Amino acid sequence: MSDMRPQPSLAALLESLLFVAPEPVTVQALARVVDRPAPVVRFALEELEETLEQNQRGLRLLTLGQKVALVTMPEAGDAIDRFVALARRSRLSQPATETVAIIAYHQPVTRAQIEAIRGVDSAHVLRTLLARELIEVRGRKETVGNPLLYGVTEQFLLYFGMTSLEELPELDPEAASRIEDAAAEADDADLTGDDMESVAEPDLQPDAASVVS
Repeated sequence: MSDMRPQPSLAALLESLLFVAPEPVTVQALARVVDRPAPVVRFALEELEETLEQNQRGLRLLTLGQKVALVTMPEAGDAIDRFVALARRSRLSQPATETVAIIAYHQPVTRAQIEAIRGVDSAHVLRTLLARELIEVRGRKETVGNPLLYGVTEQFLLYFGMTSLEELPELDPEAASRIEDAAAEADDADLTGDDMESVAEPDLQPDAASVVS
């Protein structure tokens, strides 16, 4: 049985091609794909551009020299930024969320203090947070071993939709007390011999694997 569906217009066909294109495409390349002369393709692109604008669609046709691309309308910029931030937030693992929360509430804080609160090694999670620029090194603590101090960044605020750390939810008093006690124990520990080695900072420069964790 033959396909009885109506054939799409050239403008609609070009819209589909540009929608799936990973980068801007030349008119000549589009002409080869649809097997039409370049002037005909240019006319259809003008028709598409007019249709997108007049019908208040969410996409616009952008011309970059000899190339064209479909882009989102400028008016949707703020909403898109919020959506992207929400999507990124959902991909942050539970250990990473837990660790960055500890840093936000107790900065500047050392790795030893973070691990005393969490109860597990946090080197990999710290690499991930550094790679995503949610935390940064704030110097070194003036104590035995001079461990690195970590704090959150402006990117952290953007990521979680805050303008300042004052917007952080208030901790439950009992939970806050337990966390403070754990951090204090790590801070006051007698770091000698093997203890110093266990707290010594590894190379926490972000690596490629951390970026996708």
